[in-house]
Amino acid sequence: MSNAIQNRSLPLTDWGVIDAQGDDAASFLHGQLTQDVLLLRDGQAHLAGFCSAKGRLLATVLVLKISAQHVLLLIPKANLPATLKRLSMFVLRAKVKLTDASALWQIWGQLGFLEPDVPGSVPAVWQVKPFLQGYNIALYPTPEASRRLLLLPAEEALPSDEPTLDKSAWDLAEVQAGVAFLHGELLDTFVPQMLNYESIGGVNFKKGCYPGQEVVARSQFRGTLKRRLYTAQSLQTGWAPGAAVFVGTDASDQPSGVVVQSAPDDRGGCLLMLVLQTDAATHHADDLHGHSPQGTLLRLRPLPYELLNDI
Repeated sequence: MSNAIQNRSLPLTDWGVIDAQGDDAASFLHGQLTQDVLLLRDGQAHLAGFCSAKGRLLATVLVLKISAQHVLLLIPKANLPATLKRLSMFVLRAKVKLTDASALWQIWGQLGFLEPDVPGSVPAVWQVKPFLQGYNIALYPTPEASRRLLLLPAEEALPSDEPTLDKSAWDLAEVQAGVAFLHGELLDTFVPQMLNYESIGGVNFKKGCYPGQEVVARSQFRGTLKRRLYTAQSLQTGWAPGAAVFVGTDASDQPSGVVVQSAPDDRGGCLLMLVLQTDAATHHADDLHGHSPQGTLLRLRPLPYELLNDI
């Protein structure tokens, strides 16, 4: 039995790369991100957040540590300029140069539909392997497929026989995996745990200080977190990030959640990632509606990963 059906890939032109180089590259980013960049081995990748002083996520990134002197941040391109500008404000005397290196790299998304009963057929999450002259980074899988980011020099070409992947299939797999990268108006809105980042490797609670660290730690250890990321199904499409979610019987008519990301499914409906009040998810899971208290009914789905139990 073959370990995998043939992989399919597509260019992710909406992703970019921030390049950090210099003697203090890793130590500088270690002091800015929720991830322990110093602890990462050379050639290792991990999820991370960049927070405000209030602990709200200003950016969500994938950190790839080439060496202590060279670190790449993979980030949604729409967020790159503001993130680069804000990070640069904190460089001060650190020996590090931050640049937009998006033109030097190409980022591809790859799905591989694997035999789930084959040991080792699904790569470990965040595992990095060499790929051509670049890197193959394993992401959280869906129940049916592995997911990877391929980071290649701009002049590199994928093998000509690599089958292409439809963008809608990649978008759906992103939502199915339950790992959100923030865009636009949802920035500076959530602490990392509201996106389940503490459960999927995006926060290291043993590292030193970073902007917003006290707020993030307090949310973790004092039980103050009241919102989490969930996945849900809708029979209707057309959900934009920021769309409000309500409990139908809530007399206050105040939103209980917000849509973070969505993608049409193969049944004519839509899958959503949404940040929702935990009380609404626990006690009103059958009464969740989009756009208004009487709007489209939403059905929560099981997350594809387990949450930590200490929240």
